[in-house]
Amino acid sequence: MNNKEVRELSTEDIKTKLLNIRQELMNLRFQIVTGQLTDTSRFKVARRDIARMETILNERARQEKEGKK
Repeated sequence: MNNKEVRELSTEDIKTKLLNIRQELMNLRFQIVTGQLTDTSRFKVARRDIARMETILNERARQEKEGKK
């Protein structure tokens, strides 16, 4: 998921997707420990998606805060 796609989502949708990706990341960690994970690139992609969504949520929160002043 790229920046443009994430920015088009509502804040609630981003939060929902963020929870799902965090769950996926936890499952990937378990798979790494048990040796079941063959595609380790998914781990990196999940971490970057989480960072991307957190950044956009923080930007929106900052804009709301500045708009209220």
